[in-house]
Amino acid sequence: MFLKYFYDKALAHASYLVGCQKTGESLVIDPGRAIDQYLDVAKAEGLRIVGATETHIHADFVSGSRELAHRVGAKLYLSDAGPADWKYAYADQYDAQLLNDGDSFHIGGVRLDVLHTPGHTPESITFMLTDEGGGATAPMGVFTGDFVFVGSIGRPDLLETAAGVKGSADAGARQLYASMLRFRDLPDHLQVWPAHGAGSACGKGLGAIPSSTVGYEKLFNPALQYHDEQQFVDYILAEQPETPFYFAVMKRVNKIGPTLLDELAPVEAISPAELAATAQERLVIDTAKSAEFGKGHVPGTINVPAGSLVQWAGFFVDYDQPTYLLAPEAAVADLLQSLRSIGIDNVGGYFPSDQVAQSSLRTESYASATPQELHGRIERGEVALLDVRAATEFQAGHLPGARHEFLGTLRRHVDDLDRGKTVVAQCLGGGRSAIAASILQRAGLDVVNMTGGYRAWVDAGLPVVREEGVVGV
Repeated sequence: MFLKYFYDKALAHASYLVGCQKTGESLVIDPGRAIDQYLDVAKAEGLRIVGATETHIHADFVSGSRELAHRVGAKLYLSDAGPADWKYAYADQYDAQLLNDGDSFHIGGVRLDVLHTPGHTPESITFMLTDEGGGATAPMGVFTGDFVFVGSIGRPDLLETAAGVKGSADAGARQLYASMLRFRDLPDHLQVWPAHGAGSACGKGLGAIPSSTVGYEKLFNPALQYHDEQQFVDYILAEQPETPFYFAVMKRVNKIGPTLLDELAPVEAISPAELAATAQERLVIDTAKSAEFGKGHVPGTINVPAGSLVQWAGFFVDYDQPTYLLAPEAAVADLLQSLRSIGIDNVGGYFPSDQVAQSSLRTESYASATPQELHGRIERGEVALLDVRAATEFQAGHLPGARHEFLGTLRRHVDDLDRGKTVVAQCLGGGRSAIAASILQRAGLDVVNMTGGYRAWVDAGLPVVREEGVVGV
């Protein structure tokens, strides 16, 4: 048997290529949209990709299953275990086998048994793998998708928070509890291969270790320690990460079937002469490093550094309107792949950053200052302090007088801010607040980015607000 782990750090997404070396057949589990990575490895190992499967309809990235069916004729193995509203609408366009609890199928000598494990989503399934071709008579491990992670368990509230299905969070949590009881009955020796790692918004407190075992998770996974359903429900629904807006789009896209990549219109370079007007009418994302952007940029552009593009673009982009990039020519292909991984296919073009730098376009900048430089102004009320961290971070401790507005929702609420004062944008270390500064400046506010953020403020011994009140640190 052959097993290869793939990990997209930007999405915290894990996928797997499973193959039978005797027959040369292989299967991709939970593939991302960039399928060449699987094809390249399969070719190098002398394998043919004959199948693609998913543990559920994903909300955080565009699935590559349809792309594999289109490109190489892969047979699709898709869950049929959910209600009518959560079936794969494109399954009848390809060779597809619909799966329910207790079903099994083979890829050469590799056997995969299906367990229906709802909760994260109604149609969620787990695959139990047995290497029959290698002589095994008992399973080796389980592909748990977004059901069980290393150190955590999949959140059950996304149908409500992302897809708008009212009341589904509580019902999903109770389904998840029943699925968890089933997981606890599995043999301790089974390896656990999840679909996400640390940083994913599909759960809270995910570990950075790529795999685990059932026995280890039984011992140390906080979610698996509950023996009372209501206590589990209360735990699993509390303090989940903010739901990215694009999750609702991904749910719909992966249900009906993503647009095939060869059907997308080419993305062309645009003259810098058109940048100023475009930035006033449409969203233009400058992918420069924040320090570089802060020193000088074209008015109207917002800054999302290339390394943060996948994490934040889905919050800011209107999927119904074209988005534009300002980036180095050599980086555009990778940036487009990043955007397409979360379904941002409507890219109107890109402005080559080297040409923009050589143009005579007017630029503007914003100020940055340290906590020590800002402390007095904040204390005297001369500026408005805006904390753009996640809600759980803010609740754990924040600067006195800070207003909280999560970065992901800032574009939608920027008009609610007081325009009578300079706004100081602040996060944990200064990265997210730099993105916020670009959004605030685009909206016409005078802004300062706090370098070093909350961490530097604390290190300087300045006061913070915690549950017990204002304390010095």
